[in-house]
Amino acid sequence: MNQHNIDFIGGVFKLTLPYTFGGWILWIMGLIITGIGVVAAVSDPIGLAVSVIGLVVMAAASPGSMSAGLHKMRKEAIDPAILQTKAEQSGYTMENWFLQQSTLVPTNDPSDWILPAPGPQTWNTNNMYGPHGDGTPLPEHPAKVGTPQPATMTSHLIFAGAAAILTLVVGALITMDETAEVGVTPALVIAGLGLILTLVNFFRAKALRQMLDTPTSLVRSAPVGHPELVGQVRPWAAGTMTVHVDSNQSMSMPNMLGYRWTYEQEQCRTVTDSEGNSKEECSWVLIRSDRGGMPFILQDGTGGIKVNLESFKRTDYGQFIKRWDGAFAQTLGKQLMASAVAGLLGGARVKSHRWTLYGLRSGDPVYLLGATRPRPDSEIQADPQADGTLGNSTIEVWGNEDAPGMKCTLMRGSELSNVGKSRSGFEMMVPPILLLLGGLSLIGLA
Repeated sequence: MNQHNIDFIGGVFKLTLPYTFGGWILWIMGLIITGIGVVAAVSDPIGLAVSVIGLVVMAAASPGSMSAGLHKMRKEAIDPAILQTKAEQSGYTMENWFLQQSTLVPTNDPSDWILPAPGPQTWNTNNMYGPHGDGTPLPEHPAKVGTPQPATMTSHLIFAGAAAILTLVVGALITMDETAEVGVTPALVIAGLGLILTLVNFFRAKALRQMLDTPTSLVRSAPVGHPELVGQVRPWAAGTMTVHVDSNQSMSMPNMLGYRWTYEQEQCRTVTDSEGNSKEECSWVLIRSDRGGMPFILQDGTGGIKVNLESFKRTDYGQFIKRWDGAFAQTLGKQLMASAVAGLLGGARVKSHRWTLYGLRSGDPVYLLGATRPRPDSEIQADPQADGTLGNSTIEVWGNEDAPGMKCTLMRGSELSNVGKSRSGFEMMVPPILLLLGGLSLIGLA
């Protein structure tokens, strides 16, 4: 099944270290912060709280068990010219120094194709429901590469587990300090944090298990029901759309089939602490957002099927496509309005603005669990390419009808890329459960 130099079965434990320059910088910063906390703890055990921050940073910088291998596979498998073109289009760009306007396109996209995908010049637009080429599944289809299994434990668990344990130690020291008079507050905060993270990671682990356990159907033989499908996004009869973020012509993205954008302001306030010292506190506040989409064809090599994207309640577009930053709003009127509203609502000053676009573009990989139902006869008759000879041309995918034990989901990326960047359910659950149980046990010390 797997013809590439990567082991898709992660095993029990795998030592994972960063594989990008930015990842190493973050990991080393975490290591330094952890060391500072250990040194501080020599004179005051509460200094271990600094080490907790460092360990959390190191855990975040430790990739999944297959991330490095898939990154290497992508670089080796895809035409260097294509990778070079993407590299030239990505990165940070200062658009206007005076207005402090800049754009950022991520240089590394974990949800992108890992193995080569057919380019638009090879698509048969006159037979969008028919097979691509010889009718075999695309190179990255699970029928070709199989379903990967993340390692049960990685370096992430070591650092995240250590952070959880040190958090409990610090909480116990504060709770037992009679001069602090904090009562059960630290215990409740730790237990509450553990409960929230446990619930969040439980649903993440459940979604991963659903992805691993559900066999992937081929489009040409997709049944009416709730199949799992993996393929390439291609335009349906309605074509694609150009998204203008926040109705601004200068912030646009063509060839989109699904999108979500957010507009945030960095709002700052001057606050005074108990000792009378003033300081500035800033935070990003969501001002408005929008989402939308249109039907597209999912082509897996064996055939194409219509997908009604807007019907999906759960969509995950992965990493953002592009971000626009600026010290001012796009127009003077919007700038004055933003400042006035922020001031009225809480005496805040607007320091900067940020627009972020997520989405699904023509040619992207897509993974979905959806409900397949017959297309209305009137729509089939109006579609010149749905002549009834192909069963997959007479059905369509909806995302608003869950099945028992199966939630309709649409994600940018193939099954390989989505599972490849995931951590095991065990690794997701252990640290938050440690916090939850430890926090509850600390109540007895108060």
